[in-house]
Amino acid sequence: MYQRHSRILVETALAEQAGVVLLGPRQVGKTTLALDIGDGRDSVYLDMEREGDRRILAEADLYLDEQIGRLVIIDEVQLVPGLFGTLRGQIDTRRRKGHRTGQFLLLGSASNVLLHQSAESLAGRVSYIELAPLALTETGPAQMQALWLRGGFPDSLQARSDRASLTWREDFIRTYLERDIPALGPRIPATTLRRFWTMLAHVQSGLLNAAALAEGLGVSGQTVGRYLDLLVDLMLVRRLQPWHANIGKRLVKSPKVYVRDSGLVHALLGLETPEALLGHPVVGGSWEGFCIENLISAAPPGSEAYFYRSSGGAELDLVLAIPGGAIWAIEIKRTTTPRVTRGFHIAVEDVGATQRILVYAGDKEVPISDTLRAMPLQIAMARLQALQQADKTR
Repeated sequence: MYQRHSRILVETALAEQAGVVLLGPRQVGKTTLALDIGDGRDSVYLDMEREGDRRILAEADLYLDEQIGRLVIIDEVQLVPGLFGTLRGQIDTRRRKGHRTGQFLLLGSASNVLLHQSAESLAGRVSYIELAPLALTETGPAQMQALWLRGGFPDSLQARSDRASLTWREDFIRTYLERDIPALGPRIPATTLRRFWTMLAHVQSGLLNAAALAEGLGVSGQTVGRYLDLLVDLMLVRRLQPWHANIGKRLVKSPKVYVRDSGLVHALLGLETPEALLGHPVVGGSWEGFCIENLISAAPPGSEAYFYRSSGGAELDLVLAIPGGAIWAIEIKRTTTPRVTRGFHIAVEDVGATQRILVYAGDKEVPISDTLRAMPLQIAMARLQALQQADKTR
């Protein structure tokens, strides 16, 4: 089993808060992580997709009163929104009895739905942590090509062949479209939403052009916005906002859009093998999205991610605003020849970057100038993770 970086975050939060809400798409490993944490302490696990477990919580207070002192793990908690008021009372009761931390671990796969449901009831009582698909620092650099092609969902990455991996991802997409999304309430034809998802894969790492997407689907721009909000909420798509600052330049205002898992990009486009990927026009956008997701996963908690682009051509693929004020400017190139354009140098000055990095496809870190270094993805991720360790030792 892979050692997930989020495990430390969850266990730390449980030591400080009464509960933790662990967010992430389906099949990303939330249940595996939660059960592994539960094995190390007195715990009980309930899955709200199982009718028997839902009946157990029909009289939630009666059952939970008997579990005081144990870690209660509740999976797919967004399916029982009425439970959050009960949990607030349980947490407050336990605090009065001296059980102030480590009481509840709640798992959910729809971020905005879950945040909205829990915001009023559990405000100040729980921490929120996202579990993303496997990152390069969790699998090791030896698996980089497989991780890029197959994506970070554990069952897809560990499949016995590229064909089996693609079949798993196709089933995953079908399940989301035909079962999971309808369960959340939106009445969207599965074929329409799949077309939209596939269109996003085709323009991976491009600027959002809602009008073009709406025309291709035969729907309104407002409907496209609703579809996009849904996929963002399910943590399947990232809407990367542009960096804005008062610098006297005309800046791009549209967000960039990424299908967050590279394996899903390739499944939506029917790309089974490395050769098929390398011969497809999406290869550059896929690599950029893969690197961005990994870099964001390695950044310290509380970091904010943007891109930068001016009308004059100055551009940065990723701008990370690190807690404490540092600004990391990162350019991503799928090349073994590390070099940047003049637009990069203008952009780093515009955003006031304190760190300047070129992530490239080589295997060594090399200086390009006094202030710019080119490095492989895993080294850049290690630099970001080192910031987290530095914060812990302060």
